[in-house]
Amino acid sequence: MLTPAFDLSQDPDFLTVAIRVPHARVSEFDVYFQGVDFKFYAKPYFLRLTLPGRIVENGSEKGSYDADKGIFTIQLPKETPGQHFEGLNMLTTLLAPRKSRTAKPLVEEIGASEVSEEGVEDDDDEDFDWEIEQSPYEEVSEGALHPQSHYGFGGLRSGVFQRLQDEFSDVIDIKDPDFTPAAERRQKRLAVELAKFDPDHYLADFFEDEAVEQVLQYNPWWTDTYSKMMAFMGKSQEKENHAALVSFSEEEKCQLRKFVHKSYLLDKRAQRQVYYSLIDILLAYCYETRVNEGEKNVESAWNIRKLSPTLCWFETWTNVHEVLVSFGRRVLCYPLYRHFKLVTKACRDTIKILQLGPQGWQLLQKP
Repeated sequence: MLTPAFDLSQDPDFLTVAIRVPHARVSEFDVYFQGVDFKFYAKPYFLRLTLPGRIVENGSEKGSYDADKGIFTIQLPKETPGQHFEGLNMLTTLLAPRKSRTAKPLVEEIGASEVSEEGVEDDDDEDFDWEIEQSPYEEVSEGALHPQSHYGFGGLRSGVFQRLQDEFSDVIDIKDPDFTPAAERRQKRLAVELAKFDPDHYLADFFEDEAVEQVLQYNPWWTDTYSKMMAFMGKSQEKENHAALVSFSEEEKCQLRKFVHKSYLLDKRAQRQVYYSLIDILLAYCYETRVNEGEKNVESAWNIRKLSPTLCWFETWTNVHEVLVSFGRRVLCYPLYRHFKLVTKACRDTIKILQLGPQGWQLLQKP
């Protein structure tokens, strides 16, 4: 569990707790407070505080979430209005488990604390250990993370998974990506693919290919648009009319308006990486669309992620040949249908989408 960054403030009537949880699911969180105990849980974050004063649940408590900043703000009413809580900036003391703080001291100063243990109920939650050890959140500077590997769009990201590796194990295949160089990532990926390949599965799909032949006959959304474009190109060379072949519904136009335009300063090498990664993801998308005949299901995201080393291994590329070979290997290792005809078909489908131009690419956003 991760201890989130948090901040405490107060006024005469309320104690305010601001918790920064940028990667949490807003729909799944728990808050508990009573007496001197405050507990917050939103996977992968957990925060338990032992407060220097008592709070109470009386219906005046408030909570809000700032989606842009990823901050939960919770206002807790004080049991005694007007009481001033001391030591709200003593993070280590606030994070210490209550049982360790309430152990009988060797020397006790009479009247040092107004907070007693009386009336504080223990939380007997057997499903979760609320008394796990915590440490204060510390902002890690980029200089302290070296040597680090870069990944993501144009290789612009690093340090993202250092604190979230346990939670992202189901999303990415590589372990510890922040400290695994690109060459080592590729070696590990190839070794995993070699171990994953199942000759029996491959031979079964090769000889019993009725289902494969069926999906090969499916015409995805780009087939008709591409045919119209080729027919049009055969009649006219006026490129300015090419965009007329692709039209958007009002719902699609509304969706396009919501996209934020961003510009990135990339050198030539980074630009090539972005283009190769786009081809890699498009290949996975085309395979997924074809084998499910245009219908999305609970496995769709998994299929695309698993077939694209760009997404699951943070792979980097130097040429298109590497992309195609990698895609072919993974099609024969991971999905339900493992047939080389699907590899070549996905390659042709990707070429068609790229030839449709920017208007055709935006249709990828269709629900």
